[in-house]
Amino acid sequence: MYKHVITAACFSIQAIGIGAHISFGVFFNPLIAEFGWSRATLSGASSMAFFLMGLLSIIVGRLNDRIGPRVMMTVTGVLSGLGFLLMSRLDSVWQLYLFYGVVVGAGLSSIDVITLSTIARWFDLKRGVMTGVVKVGTGAGYVACPIVASLLVSSYGWRTTYFIIGSAVLIILVSLAQVLKRDPSRLGPVEDWQTGKVVGPAKTDDDETCCERRTVCEPNSAIGGFSFSEALRTRCFWTICTANLVFVFCVMVVIVHIVPYAQDIKISAATAASILSTIGGVSIVSRLLTGIAIDRIGGKKVMIFCFCMLITALLWLSIARSLWALYFFAVIYGLAHGGIFTVVSPMMAEFFGMSSHGILLGVVVFAGNLGGSIGPILAGYMFDATGGYSPVFGICLLMSVLGLALLISLPKTQAITRSV
Repeated sequence: MYKHVITAACFSIQAIGIGAHISFGVFFNPLIAEFGWSRATLSGASSMAFFLMGLLSIIVGRLNDRIGPRVMMTVTGVLSGLGFLLMSRLDSVWQLYLFYGVVVGAGLSSIDVITLSTIARWFDLKRGVMTGVVKVGTGAGYVACPIVASLLVSSYGWRTTYFIIGSAVLIILVSLAQVLKRDPSRLGPVEDWQTGKVVGPAKTDDDETCCERRTVCEPNSAIGGFSFSEALRTRCFWTICTANLVFVFCVMVVIVHIVPYAQDIKISAATAASILSTIGGVSIVSRLLTGIAIDRIGGKKVMIFCFCMLITALLWLSIARSLWALYFFAVIYGLAHGGIFTVVSPMMAEFFGMSSHGILLGVVVFAGNLGGSIGPILAGYMFDATGGYSPVFGICLLMSVLGLALLISLPKTQAITRSV
């Protein structure tokens, strides 16, 4: 069935796109050794890329709602590969910010929005489970890419490594884009294997907006739901945005700085990279379990549990000073990491329906990426100023507590109205 093709393609896009991006920390010390740049300078490029990923995800989400994922993924796949290829020719700071901050950032803007919104449209009854399956791709990228990048850097140098990564990203993402379709109706009349119902083709090119003109009784209906403007007027939407901002702030501090932190306490580069891989490996299990839990108990409860795990992990990180302690942190944190990234898209469908899912998810992703763009560069500046990461970990802990409080304040899905 074509649903399986869509799922496999989205899984692979997540693995390659996210995996290539989170390997940036592996290049910290080689770039510092060659150019003498500070950690704040390098973190700034990662932050710029992450900010642009989020900003453009709003546009990508809207275009995905209107014209579908194939064209958008093709364009952004080319940009992603080109950005990594250009990094192999890096010689100055302005090139770092242009090649990685702008080109890579623009290219990766589609990775979450297109894959997760496409899966949400293809699956209704098993949306949580299938989102979890696709997000396992991210975990696979976390496991494989940092270790592969570290081995390539050790064997061939960072320039050749970036050339290899860029070539792989360009070829794979553009190829996978060709099989993507926005929803089952693009295939013509087909039988939905989950419900047994026949899904007909869209009658007009404007049919994707018809549900915005339709009166709906349930805001979490898979067919109807909130329009973009209606969702913007709800407190719940902005609460979810803020919680995601807080979470991704913490995520990107960990992803960008955990390898340098580990090396600061005398752990080798390859072993430090394996900590990232451990996070990815644990998150694979978390994404699958989270997907099942979402369908059974709802996104709000799952996200609250994941934030509790995040707080526990950050408390432990504040005292972790050895390799075993960092691996233990990676296990606890990996459970939270995989769960929260999996729950966001189904949670948006639960609260606001599918009529404007792409653009609404894009705004939530942007909120997260805004936090993610601030976190690493703030951590870099604080490290340069204090010579340590303890103040940074403390800020992450306080912000995660704030995020938990916001999530607890959310009403039940059925209580959402267009006036709150």
